[in-house]
Amino acid sequence: MFADKALIRLGNRVARHQRIRKKIDGTAARPRLAVRRSLNHVYAQIIDDVSGKSLLLLSSLSPELKTAIEGKNKVETSKELGKLVAQKAIEAGIKTVVFDRGGYLFHGRVKAVADAAREAGLEF
Repeated sequence: MFADKALIRLGNRVARHQRIRKKIDGTAARPRLAVRRSLNHVYAQIIDDVSGKSLLLLSSLSPELKTAIEGKNKVETSKELGKLVAQKAIEAGIKTVVFDRGGYLFHGRVKAVADAAREAGLEF
């Protein structure tokens, strides 16, 4: 019974993500900041869809975050990830991005990544 509900929920998220991806696209001038979350971790990736290349990939498993997230909950970890993504993107010369929430609700960890990235100087 539980597996059926989980599959339906996953299918709904994937359908939302496909609907969103029809409308947004990352370019070299304005790449896409895609956020994905799992049960325990959050992943943020900056992608140039035109060339099909990933410009930056960080997650809550990244070694740069290990000391910063020790003892913090998932939302606080997501905030630290958002700050680091913005910092690394600005160092790489990326100032503006298109935000891709990946079909997830703009709430909790996804919102924390977005808000922290905005506060750190990334524009979207």
